[in-house]
Amino acid sequence: MRQLGSLSRRQMLGRAMRFSAAFSVPAIVPAQALGLGGMVAANDRITVGMIGLGRQAVAYNLPFFLDASDAEVVALCDVDAWRLAMESPELAKTLGRQPRPQKLRSAKRYRDWREVVEHPGIDALMISTPDHWHVPMALAGVKAGKHVCCEKPLTRFIAEGRQLADAVAQAGVVFRTDSEFRSLEPFHRTVELVRNGLIGPLKRIFTGVPFGPDRSPPAVEMPVPEELDYEAWQGPAPRRPYCGDRVHPRHGYSRPGWMNILDYCDGMITNWGTHLNDIAQWGNNTDRTGPVEIEGSGEYTPAGGLWNVIRSFEVRYRYANDVELCYRTDRPYVRFEGTEGWIQADYPKGLTAEPISVLTAALPPEAVRFPLKPEKRDFLDAIKTGGSTLADAEVGHRTTSLCHLGHIAVHLGRKLRWDPVAERFTNCEEANRYLDRPILEPP
Repeated sequence: MRQLGSLSRRQMLGRAMRFSAAFSVPAIVPAQALGLGGMVAANDRITVGMIGLGRQAVAYNLPFFLDASDAEVVALCDVDAWRLAMESPELAKTLGRQPRPQKLRSAKRYRDWREVVEHPGIDALMISTPDHWHVPMALAGVKAGKHVCCEKPLTRFIAEGRQLADAVAQAGVVFRTDSEFRSLEPFHRTVELVRNGLIGPLKRIFTGVPFGPDRSPPAVEMPVPEELDYEAWQGPAPRRPYCGDRVHPRHGYSRPGWMNILDYCDGMITNWGTHLNDIAQWGNNTDRTGPVEIEGSGEYTPAGGLWNVIRSFEVRYRYANDVELCYRTDRPYVRFEGTEGWIQADYPKGLTAEPISVLTAALPPEAVRFPLKPEKRDFLDAIKTGGSTLADAEVGHRTTSLCHLGHIAVHLGRKLRWDPVAERFTNCEEANRYLDRPILEPP
């Protein structure tokens, strides 16, 4: 048996489950009984396994599935036993009301995510882990026949995104890249107006995201907390000494330090970038391809501390249709400029245009339209109908790749030419070396 410090995994799981006798776990209904093997019958509940119980999961992902009448959370998984126990006052406040806590009591607890993937009674996975675990877990889930909803940024490097998108297509399962921006009315409306020509032929796009950290805490080695399986948390990432600011706050849900460390995440260039650039790609009708030229500049968090992601940047892209995209650190927004006007959506609810009449223009009956629904509702509906989601694995891969391309251009400090069909750089072999590995150190 794999050991967790001085305790076995079974013993650590026992520690995590100090619940009252009311927290008994009933048998999980087999997926086959729910009509799986393609899709779930419309009147059945979709059984969901939650992998990762950090900040994003408990604030947004878990509450949605607990509230959905056609879903049932049957499994919870985390390498942190304190989070797995789900007994914190902070979490109780987030869950807030019945019947959420009551529904949560029946969910089975796991320390090893592989047990969730392999469980025959689980139809779908919600992956809410640090970025470096996204594709390994998603790939395993897809190959096991599970439907997968995975947090953005979907990938750490471009080649693993291609591998995932191809695996999803081959398996025929439902996949949803979990970014909510296609479900936010100002961004959704903006794309429909742009795609239907309300500002004329598109010429330029501008996207902005928040700045990365301008300072870093020191890298101070600490004892690994007894409730954390740190070896499992690191997984495919490089091995580093434990530090609280490297992982996540102990016994809390505030913003985790791993989001600022290149071992696990690329920082804001992919974090917020996969929100705003997804809208840019969608509006340009290039969300299943990519640009042909990229150049950029930027600076990283000052050296000497623990955090080392890119802090500020400006990246310029050109597409085969001659549309130009300028992506930079600023504030969260997307702006489309055409030959007859412009329209801009600002996070969370701003929407402006010139001429202003664009915003109230009626679309013709034959107009291009997209469904407007919450991203996890999009996921559940696609499972029940056997359809596709609005941001499937291919879309998620291409959006995240756009951010990776910008990071590579900034990192190398040169103009790059990109073949979006072959998914290779055509003028720089050094850049191609980053296709199958993440950037782990500042230049």
